[in-house]
Amino acid sequence: MRIHAFHRLFLHRQAVATRVFNARGSKVVRCDYCQVATKYCVCAYQPDIDTDVAVMLIVSESEVFKPSNTGRLILDAVKEGYVYQWNRTEPADEMIALLENDDYQPFIVFPDEYVDVKSRLIEQPVQSFCAGKKPLMILLDGSWREARKMFRKSTYLQHLPVLSIQPQVLSQYMMRKSENEQHLSTAEVAVLVLDQLGEQAASKMLDEWFGVFRETYLLSKTRIKPDLTRPALKHYLAANPQLDD
Repeated sequence: MRIHAFHRLFLHRQAVATRVFNARGSKVVRCDYCQVATKYCVCAYQPDIDTDVAVMLIVSESEVFKPSNTGRLILDAVKEGYVYQWNRTEPADEMIALLENDDYQPFIVFPDEYVDVKSRLIEQPVQSFCAGKKPLMILLDGSWREARKMFRKSTYLQHLPVLSIQPQVLSQYMMRKSENEQHLSTAEVAVLVLDQLGEQAASKMLDEWFGVFRETYLLSKTRIKPDLTRPALKHYLAANPQLDD
């Protein structure tokens, strides 16, 4: 299993925490990495695929501790991934340096209705927009309320272009309630953007991996009758036999 930036942030925050974060399902004994019940751990099946994109997650204060978080799944699939704790006034120096690196074309993925300066919106295909530079997809990872706050109050992000997506299907995310059933989870957003960037193999892999996580996460839910045959995992491994060693 490849340990990535989200895992490292989680373990660091866990080590320095002065109190226990009690998310829903806190009584379940979970794997520190995939965050599902240890008896159903899926770390051995983590995706192994190469891409020509980079991803940056900016996570809200408590998001890194939520076992229902799907941002970590993106870094399972995209090997060049960066994760930073959101800070309104003191962003990490490393993050700012990455945003200013001329080798990358950073862009934030966010709905156009919240973009006041419409000239920031990417109107052409995002793959063409990033031509000549490595795409750096920036995702604000938190509840919808937290994501709006991060988008509006982060002055260091205000100059960056914005990619707005219009999902054609309802979210399959069932682990956490949303204000709007058309709001996608962070992983579902990344699936759509990867496809637009021409990374169809990575998009498909992440979509299937998201299905595995959703299925496995729900196995520990007492209100839902679990399907212990794990059809999503079987489908994923059948499509990626190299991962089932």
